[in-house]
Amino acid sequence: MSLQLDQNSQLSALKTKRYADLLLVEDDLEIGESLANTLRQRGHRVELATDGHQGLVQALTRDYHLILLDKLLPKLDGFELLKRLRQTKDTPVIMLTACGDENQRIAGFMEGADDYLPKPFNLTELMLRIDALLRRSKQSAPVKQETHSLSDGELQLDTKTRCASWQGQELNLTPIEYHLLEVLMNQRHEVLSKQFLYQEVLNKPYGRYDRSLDMHISNLRGKLSALMLDTKRIRTVHGKGYRYQ
Repeated sequence: MSLQLDQNSQLSALKTKRYADLLLVEDDLEIGESLANTLRQRGHRVELATDGHQGLVQALTRDYHLILLDKLLPKLDGFELLKRLRQTKDTPVIMLTACGDENQRIAGFMEGADDYLPKPFNLTELMLRIDALLRRSKQSAPVKQETHSLSDGELQLDTKTRCASWQGQELNLTPIEYHLLEVLMNQRHEVLSKQFLYQEVLNKPYGRYDRSLDMHISNLRGKLSALMLDTKRIRTVHGKGYRYQ
């Protein structure tokens, strides 16, 4: 797929102040990075996920204004990702896929897509659709109280101050331990791969002989255990990663 664009003319014609946090789920790294960079030039903040599982975790654990979602993805199909997302979130989604026949479009809308654009697409049309969807979602969004907490019984996380407590007693966690616990709790019952946790929490690629993630998991379990918490809440799924339950 090639992006049809003349950046000098098209981007200048589409300047807007409606900037947003976007998630792009695209397994073709070259296409994904090209499109993400173009969106960033317009002022949007863009995060790129290159497989369906990573995209689902990011979509569920973070708040985006809009998601650009490919259909054919490794690890988790785009339609299945959208189906799971719609169980808990109504983030606007534009499907971007080479499967542009009528049945595929209907299937996408039935799973909860807000818009559908077949590849190869014209960049100007994509930008106009993004702007229109952001405008509609902003107008229809209900006013709600912003929350900054995450809990599991008496275990409480304050996501604004980034502090954790048990029965009101603050846990002495390092920033990495707190971030690790927050990511695991946000996506509880979902197995998070080491590759994802290395990128999300440690901000570095996974290395086969790198034991730093295991060390942080062990330290976190030790601090939870010291307060008589069940250390089995953070489970090791051998060969796959970790899960909070």
